Amino acid sequence: MVTDLYPLYNSLRIAAISCVIVFFTGIFAAYYAARLPRVLKGILDVILTLPMVLPPTVCGYFLLLIFGARRPVGMFLADLGLKLVMNWPGGVAAAVVVAFPLMYRTARGAFESFDENLAWSGQTLGLSNTWIFWHVRMRSCRQGILAGTVLAFARALGEYGATSMLIGYTPGRTATVSTTVYQLWRTNDEQGAFFWVMVNLAISAVVLLAVNLLERRRKNGA
Repeated sequence: MVTDLYPLYNSLRIAAISCVIVFFTGIFAAYYAARLPRVLKGILDVILTLPMVLPPTVCGYFLLLIFGARRPVGMFLADLGLKLVMNWPGGVAAAVVVAFPLMYRTARGAFESFDENLAWSGQTLGLSNTWIFWHVRMRSCRQGILAGTVLAFARALGEYGATSMLIGYTPGRTATVSTTVYQLWRTNDEQGAFFWVMVNLAISAVVLLAVNLLERRRKNGA
């Protein structure tokens, strides 16, 4: 009987925090990328979506190069009291890197399909660009934005490769659902591994249902 639910709590915590970060950074990057010339947009797309095609372990390796204890950035953060390597906040950094491309590309597609006449009409009424962005543009693109947010959350929740390299596996400290499944399987605890696999499947099914519902609503509203 599995009683330690810390991996679930830690996974949800990491996924939620990283999802908030990815939500705002992804929307910001997508909004400005959609307005760039085609050549610049293509270059930026390659840079921002590279983590989506790289193996997660490669992303984890680059994160270690940046946030390692003996690296300038890692030392600077350590002086501020924030240690990412072998600590759960590092899981947030890993999740942000791997989930960002999903949010960025989904949001960018939504912004590119936005009817700019709506924004121009708002400007003629004297509305500020900030008000137009949050009340007109975001409202019009909300289904795509929500779908990207759900997908980013799911990707962050199921992240293993970069997470295991950056924060490892320490019960009660850095363990996540994905790393726990591997460790339990590795130690021949098939019952425990099966429990966490079922938990992961249940969460994934809920996420997919949410995405399908959002997609259906978007098509019906089109």
